[in-house]
Amino acid sequence: MLAKIVNDSAGYLTTRGDLEFFASKLAPTVEVYLEICDMKPIPRIALIGECMIELQHRADGSLQQSFGGDTLNTAVYLRRELGAHSTVDYVTALGDDSFSDAMCQQWAAEGLGLEQVQRLPGRLPGLYCIQTDASGERKFLYWRNEAAVRDCFTTPAAEPILAALPSYDVLYFSGITLAVLGETGRERLLAVLVEARQRGARVVFDNNYRPRLWAGVEAARAAYRQVLAHVDMALLTEDDERALFGYVDSEQVFAAYPDISEVVLKRGADDCLIRCGAERFAVPAVVVEQVVDTTAAGDSFSAAYLASRLRGGSPQEAALAGHWLASRVIQVPGALIPRD
Repeated sequence: MLAKIVNDSAGYLTTRGDLEFFASKLAPTVEVYLEICDMKPIPRIALIGECMIELQHRADGSLQQSFGGDTLNTAVYLRRELGAHSTVDYVTALGDDSFSDAMCQQWAAEGLGLEQVQRLPGRLPGLYCIQTDASGERKFLYWRNEAAVRDCFTTPAAEPILAALPSYDVLYFSGITLAVLGETGRERLLAVLVEARQRGARVVFDNNYRPRLWAGVEAARAAYRQVLAHVDMALLTEDDERALFGYVDSEQVFAAYPDISEVVLKRGADDCLIRCGAERFAVPAVVVEQVVDTTAAGDSFSAAYLASRLRGGSPQEAALAGHWLASRVIQVPGALIPRD
């Protein structure tokens, strides 16, 4: 069987002011990192987005039900990577149904904080089905138009959550988050990002562009550009950048974000590219002989990369950690592999 090369997203923490040490190939200690970043000894991380009911379509025609979503997958893997050394909270809205109950139970079992999860009466979570071909490549079918998360930042219950988010040390969201929140929700998220960064928080963004979630490409471009001005860690997929903005190569992508000090670019089977300050790195992917399902490969990469950086790892070390975790994830069906 032909080998499959894993190459997924990576990320960074801002190199504003004293944070320029991240451009070095030498990793600082955790203590130095926390001191320079002015972060609490145990970083508080909030991931904002959507979790859906996941159906895996099997070869015999049966369906295996679980849960997944890009930011939720990252939250779970990030909590597993950091363990007791972090507080990882998930921010979303669910219904009052049995599936939403089961989601919350699963998240609690994974160690995720649920204080910022809204439960909206009469609503339901979204649903998607994964179909995979013989090489492990995915096709998704979605049912999410009435998902509760669309009102995540517009309900009265959202007010204390919005007030609490700027106090976190790290805020993480994706292009899918932007799409499902809608225009009003995006405006409220943007206000949170501005205040959070003023307080010293670090903002992490995974571009995850899904055209079907947007009314048109111009609406998506406007939303992305608004938030990218307030991002400290950019996790970019080259294919998504090409589809959304028309960038033809990595040079155009890097040139488009001069104010983001560290940008990591996913390029399929090619090396992931990292621009950190004035330096650049190419980090080889991991070769996997048998790919089962590529779902959550990029999400898990992002989690391991961010976890490594929070522990003081260099960009190269972080990327290697991301490739290693992603290589494990794509050898198992579904978004979340069993815990060790």
